[in-house]
Amino acid sequence: MSGSTHKVKIVAKNKKAFHDYEVIDKVEAGVMLCGAEVKSIRAGKINLADSYASCIQGELYINHLHISPYGHAGLYSVLEPTRRRKLLLHKKQIAAYSAEVERKQLSLIPLAVYFKNQYVKIELGLCRGRKKYDKRQKIAEQESKRKIAQVVNMKNR
Repeated sequence: MSGSTHKVKIVAKNKKAFHDYEVIDKVEAGVMLCGAEVKSIRAGKINLADSYASCIQGELYINHLHISPYGHAGLYSVLEPTRRRKLLLHKKQIAAYSAEVERKQLSLIPLAVYFKNQYVKIELGLCRGRKKYDKRQKIAEQESKRKIAQVVNMKNR
């Protein structure tokens, strides 16, 4: 996602994922959507919480990604908000990530949804779940860094 010269407009971030999981690797994937869903995402009506990706018969799908129905869509274009959507990756990438998920018992979690060259892209993270004590330890480290920064700022004044 970063480092490219393409226009990127971030629509949604999964802040909970960074708290609950340790991100090992990231990959950018396209997603198959209908037109009304794209308009709804442009309006910011998307929720990444509790969504995850899974491999089914050599294809990668995202589950529980909530996209609210677009208000001005016709009667026939209204779809289920949390339906399973196909992710677009190369076959080698799908095989590699599904093997990692199976072998190391990791999860594929969406970290962000953004527009890149007018296409909807999802940043997937290969993640390992954090234990409760790991979460506490991370919070303690962040608080200590914050306190050190405050002390340094006070001395610099």
